Amino acid sequence: MESPFRTVPVYRGPVQACIFDWAGTVCDAGVFAPVLTFQNLFEQEGVPITSEEVRKPMGVHKRLHIQAICNLPEVKERWRLKHGSPPTSEDAERIYSKSLEATLDLLPANSKMITGVVDTINKLRSDYGIKIGSSTGYTSEIMAKLKVQASAEGYTPDSYVTSDEVLEGRPTPSMIYLNMTRLNVYPAQAVVKVDDTTGGIQAGLHAGVWTVGIAKTGNYVGMTEEQMKSADAKELEEKVAKARDILYKAGAHFVIDSTVDLPAVIDQINTRLNLGLKP
Repeated sequence: MESPFRTVPVYRGPVQACIFDWAGTVCDAGVFAPVLTFQNLFEQEGVPITSEEVRKPMGVHKRLHIQAICNLPEVKERWRLKHGSPPTSEDAERIYSKSLEATLDLLPANSKMITGVVDTINKLRSDYGIKIGSSTGYTSEIMAKLKVQASAEGYTPDSYVTSDEVLEGRPTPSMIYLNMTRLNVYPAQAVVKVDDTTGGIQAGLHAGVWTVGIAKTGNYVGMTEEQMKSADAKELEEKVAKARDILYKAGAHFVIDSTVDLPAVIDQINTRLNLGLKP
């Protein structure tokens, strides 16, 4: 008699790969390169925007990011007062066409590796045997410059995926899947997505991987390491707590202050994987 049960594979191995975002996660604490770029571009249009307005859609392809800023009600109204009508898709595309050069100008001064991240990446490789992937809302032209700068500081991922390499970036899982293909890593539960934006966390959830949110050095606190050192401790903790809440509400399995705190999370995930558990 045929058995009424079927055998299915259960993965009980360790984490094989971590896929990291760039700005706010491994470099550029506070995510200032894209913020300053977009503020400068909108200033050129005679429509100043705040850092908070830039940060709201953070994590998506830069073309979509600019479109999202243009669609914010307060920005629309400011644009109408300046130009007589709300911004159009042609306006957004014109701003985007200038964004590559503008980003490249600001990149060198705003993409320093976050303290301790390089040592942590080395530890993940040497102690855990983990492959390092990366994904970003930046384009391949920007990454060509950024990866040279990061490599000079000791950070060289095994895989680079930029938003222009896929049909649609975050929050879709496309960049995660392309990293997994290039790294030759499977199943999905053997992968960890590390990101400081809700779009990155959602992409990880859609991909079926573990997700780790980065609160303190990321987009929602929006401070450089120097600013954090001199900030009022209570005010800083309030900002970090708000960032944690945003990332948890987006669905992150874990939220930590910095990528430096990741090894302890990998230990927890490995314990769960050993039990045959999935995200």
